[in-house]
Amino acid sequence: MPTFAANLSMLFTEVPFLERFALARQAGFTAVEFLFPYDFPAADIRAQLDQHQLSLVLHNLPCGDWNAGERGMACDPRRAAEFQQGAQLALGYALALGVKQLHCMAGIVPADITPEQARAAYIEQLRCAADLFAPHGIKLLIEPINHFDMPGYFLKGSAQASAIIADCGRENLFLQYDIYHMQRMEGELSNTIRALLPLIAHIQIADTPGRHEPGTGEINYPFLFKLLDELGYAGAVGCEYRPRADTASGLGWLAAAG
Repeated sequence: MPTFAANLSMLFTEVPFLERFALARQAGFTAVEFLFPYDFPAADIRAQLDQHQLSLVLHNLPCGDWNAGERGMACDPRRAAEFQQGAQLALGYALALGVKQLHCMAGIVPADITPEQARAAYIEQLRCAADLFAPHGIKLLIEPINHFDMPGYFLKGSAQASAIIADCGRENLFLQYDIYHMQRMEGELSNTIRALLPLIAHIQIADTPGRHEPGTGEINYPFLFKLLDELGYAGAVGCEYRPRADTASGLGWLAAAG
């Protein structure tokens, strides 16, 4: 079975953030991920990782004002300096926390920016961030997100992401493949994973409808977990779902997968 990472932005939210590490370990996880670390000193997060013998597999670059609806700024050419400052901040946290993968959210395309301008800005910012991270052995990831949950988001599909990775021309730029988002946008999950496996550095999961835990919707996760093993997928699988009830009561799928 793959290595499953608890997404601490969505799981164990019954307790404050820094208390979720202990609950993840108690539930059997050996790895975690989360959206953003920036509200906490890196040393406090590092202490939780070390105390509970957890590895951190992923967090995001700063994305602007999340509470105001911002979902990244990389596709906005007017925010290049802000993006690059955020990349520097993310690198500092990554080095302190030992994480080797950082996700860059593309952003919602501003109304006065053309798709061509957004794409050009996105590629330029990805190149800058990839070059910043490369000397430290850190991968930069991009993730297509479905337009039902996030209307106007620039990066919507796996073919679009693959083309952007190719056009960027950076060896440390990879695909973050979220099965939930791609089921909603494309379907054809197993064939797409097979085709894109060389580009996929990280996978995330949730079922649909509802974005709840595996086994609550239409996706055949036992089949897909077996497929990942057969393909030799070596990355982690981030559990980025909203528990239908409390987190602990929805972890039966994890025991079955093991």
